[in-house]
Amino acid sequence: MVFRHLAALGMAGLIVVAASPAHADIYRCKRKDGTHHYTNIREPGRGCQLVVRSSKRSRAATSAKKQRATRSRASGARSKDPARYSRYSSLIDEAAQLYQLPHSFIRAVMRVESDFNPQVVSRAGAMGLMQLMPKTARSMGVSDPFDARQNILGGARYLRILANRFKGDLVLTVAAYNAGEGAVQKHHGIPPYKETQRYVRRVLKHYYAYRGGTTP
Repeated sequence: MVFRHLAALGMAGLIVVAASPAHADIYRCKRKDGTHHYTNIREPGRGCQLVVRSSKRSRAATSAKKQRATRSRASGARSKDPARYSRYSSLIDEAAQLYQLPHSFIRAVMRVESDFNPQVVSRAGAMGLMQLMPKTARSMGVSDPFDARQNILGGARYLRILANRFKGDLVLTVAAYNAGEGAVQKHHGIPPYKETQRYVRRVLKHYYAYRGGTTP
């Protein structure tokens, strides 16, 4: 069954960059103008600091302070604080209005991606509330993926692009957010990946619950 709850909206000039880093180390690098951004590529001469080390690489070079910071970002993934479910409502409203997406849809994706933890980092290196990979974050204009507003707006922008790409098909949009638009195009639908199929079911479950007024 095809769901079409997302109306198409022209977004000329937006470019989607596939996020498939060679490894999951995350660096915080300084730009020439003094601002910082997060990336999975260490940039020479940019004063890059390792903030998340891939579990597949040696941890010997990571200081105890950085290890504690990394653990603290991941430790709150299953926080029991119920206030987190409503903490970002105004930011979700802003993103929903800006990118013409249902509030309940953005909230459902966030629930499944991070359980409303703004500091969580996945094993693959996805960061923050909407679990943005470094390349995706950069392409969506997100300089600090641990900033709640930037992350939500970046994730919503990417969802809007995917919704346009798949002509408003909610199911394919969700599948592409998880598995990548290339995988959805290749399989002409939801890819035959158990993780993606489960992900789509979970997002849709929360979406319809939120749309019907069920919380959290």
